[in-house]
Amino acid sequence: MPAIITRVFGEGFRVFFLSAGLYGLFVGVVWGLWLTVPYAVPDYGMAPPMWHAHEMIFGYATAALGGFFLTAVPNWTGAPDARAQFITLAAGLWLAGRMAMWFSGMLPAALVAVVDLAFVPILAVKIATQLIRKPKPQNMLFLLLLSFIWIADLFTHLEWTGMTDDTLHTGLRAGLLALCAMIAILGGRITPAFTRNAMRRAGVPEANWPISVPILDKSAMAVALTLPPIVLVLGSGAVAGSMALVLGVAQVSRMARWRAGWATREPILLALYLGLAMLALGLILWGLSVLGFGNEIAALHILGIGCVGGMTLAVMSRAALGHSGRALVAPGPMAVAYGLMAVAALSRWIGADLNAGYMVAMLLSDGLWVSAFALFLIAMWPALTGPKVQRSA
Repeated sequence: MPAIITRVFGEGFRVFFLSAGLYGLFVGVVWGLWLTVPYAVPDYGMAPPMWHAHEMIFGYATAALGGFFLTAVPNWTGAPDARAQFITLAAGLWLAGRMAMWFSGMLPAALVAVVDLAFVPILAVKIATQLIRKPKPQNMLFLLLLSFIWIADLFTHLEWTGMTDDTLHTGLRAGLLALCAMIAILGGRITPAFTRNAMRRAGVPEANWPISVPILDKSAMAVALTLPPIVLVLGSGAVAGSMALVLGVAQVSRMARWRAGWATREPILLALYLGLAMLALGLILWGLSVLGFGNEIAALHILGIGCVGGMTLAVMSRAALGHSGRALVAPGPMAVAYGLMAVAALSRWIGADLNAGYMVAMLLSDGLWVSAFALFLIAMWPALTGPKVQRSA
């Protein structure tokens, strides 16, 4: 057991991806309990649906971000990996925030806010010290997006502490859209690159590789970076809705050039395309709903479940396999999990317009989410807790 603990807390991807998987499973189970047996869930300092939304965005997703950045940034810059002491401290702060939110019904709202808001700044400072070694603008902008996530979380707590009366929903939406901006920018970088690498290994002629259009990529990046602060300042109005539509259409245009059809032969690659497709669909649906066409909550769940849930599973599984020395081939249970997450998002979206079947669709979506994370933990447990292996040639 001590050897496992040393390994888990010795590398950022291990402890944070494991935490994300366990917490994603936990929050899904709790949400299902609240939907079916409400009295089995403790009294929070906020309505259970708001706890659920907050913990998906600022609890689960920030753990996934922590594992990704603590692993990727040293590779980008050549900086030393974070030491085990820092990883343990950061993981402890993240867990303290989750405990504070769980017991928020018994704690002062201000204390809950302070504890919950502590993790992201610590993470940002750490990766800033690593990024400064090679301060490329395309990497430094992730610090800006982390700042948007922290401010969005602050907005939720300002209402819960009674300092404002109308910032909760703004904060939740801005936080989700900041995560989507991360995915639009990072996914737009790694998805065509990973596809090119796979095609090169398969001997596909270079003329058939994915094509990136710089002007389109830069325009999408600009809109993605602007959308979260627009929501924070102006709310979910016509400006934000129009920008979401533009970004969604731009994302479709980008993906049309990335040879998505070829990726269907490799589930670990296809999962990236599924997450980005949900990003495009969710942005278009949310933009339309804000402008008066469609159900906004259903559209937000396409982004939250399909995009954030699907893309984090794709990236976490790929990074866990690669950094533990294993082949970049999704195990069977992991491949199933990718599909379950996409179906969970679509079930939640379709169910929003049902009457008698609404609760059935909600429970189905939640059950698929829980199943996806159970499969993630089963498939990735050796990579996240076991020793590194020598990858076969």
